[in-house]
Amino acid sequence: MDSTGKYLEIVAHYESCLERHGDSHLGVDWPNARDAERRYDVMLGVIPPDARQQVSLLDFGCGAAHLYEQIRTRRLDHRIAYSGLDLSPKFVALCRQKFPGIPYYCLDVLAGDADLPQFDYIVMNGVFTEKDTLSQAEMLTYFQALVTRVFAKTRVGLAFNVMSKQVDWERSDLFHLSFDVLATFLTDALSRHFVIRHDYRLYEYTTYVYREGSE
Repeated sequence: MDSTGKYLEIVAHYESCLERHGDSHLGVDWPNARDAERRYDVMLGVIPPDARQQVSLLDFGCGAAHLYEQIRTRRLDHRIAYSGLDLSPKFVALCRQKFPGIPYYCLDVLAGDADLPQFDYIVMNGVFTEKDTLSQAEMLTYFQALVTRVFAKTRVGLAFNVMSKQVDWERSDLFHLSFDVLATFLTDALSRHFVIRHDYRLYEYTTYVYREGSE
């Protein structure tokens, strides 16, 4: 798949949501605010609760930095050194206006990531839930390429969510990924140390991928 240009359609979709709905859960295309907050908590679950030192975290596909707002609400900002990244200049401009003291990156890591440092943890919330006009095969190729590139920038772990196939029906514009396909890819390309969370009552699941297994 020549992903150049195709995945930019997904970016354009989210920018249209921001234009219509502003800085809100609808502006990043989450239909329900309470469910969006639940996703943020699940994403932060990639960090062990007993971590004793401050960790660095990159919010990849940060949108309007609502994850950082959740970190502050949960009073975790003393434990988490937050940075954000988004491919959309409009979202990055919004984030910098809201939180001028936070590092934000506006770049396409598939085109080059020379300016992106490593982080302890990287979370990708909502980056792979919608495929818009991409075919399943195109989205899978994009997903595998981007996760591989991003995992190379993590020191400890990565979290991302996709739509579940354990549903009554599948939407054609969403990216439903089977456990078997995911597990084979992770084991072959990234790590055998991963956790699949399908326990938070949404039509999706979140995966934590670690460089080393827990003791």
